[in-house]
Amino acid sequence: MDRMTPKELKAEMRTGRLALRDAIPQDTRIEMSLAMAEHAGEAVAFEPGTIVSGFLPIRSEADIRPLMARFQARGARLCVPAILDKQTIVFRELVRGVPLVSTGFGTSGPPADAAVLDPEIMLVPLSAFDNRGHRIGYGAGYYDRAIESLRQKGLHPKLIGIAFDCQEVAHVPDEPHDVSLDALLTESGLRFFASWIG
Repeated sequence: MDRMTPKELKAEMRTGRLALRDAIPQDTRIEMSLAMAEHAGEAVAFEPGTIVSGFLPIRSEADIRPLMARFQARGARLCVPAILDKQTIVFRELVRGVPLVSTGFGTSGPPADAAVLDPEIMLVPLSAFDNRGHRIGYGAGYYDRAIESLRQKGLHPKLIGIAFDCQEVAHVPDEPHDVSLDALLTESGLRFFASWIG
């Protein structure tokens, strides 16, 4: 039998781990999401005014709105991704009271006239991760390209992966273009792969 390529392995891991995530009952997922806010609400260090990108949950993703609210209460400026085309996401400022619109792929977020911000801390959704801080995204590469584009501007956003424990795999087959995480947040706690946090 031929060995699978890294891309094929990732696709298999993505499908398997997302199926496990989908199987978590909704009320359990809410409890797990609230636990994430408890673990990271105060533990992630940043100055008031720091730009933090989060996301509004789709499908069976963790609902990090309670965590984002904690960060906002500590002075963070929040933004969420909006899909512009098949290659590009930008991060639009999330301001209380502004109605949300459809922003592509089943996501919602601020309208097109919202300020576009460059996040300094990014809460990154993912399908699978390993204990080295390597992640598998959803396969479209939006975050990898967004991070690369920020780095080309000389910015180095801190990356915190958001997942449930059941999405862990033994070893993500990482490729040269892959971006690894600085930290990972699940319902059982915040793990650090880099020393900047805390």
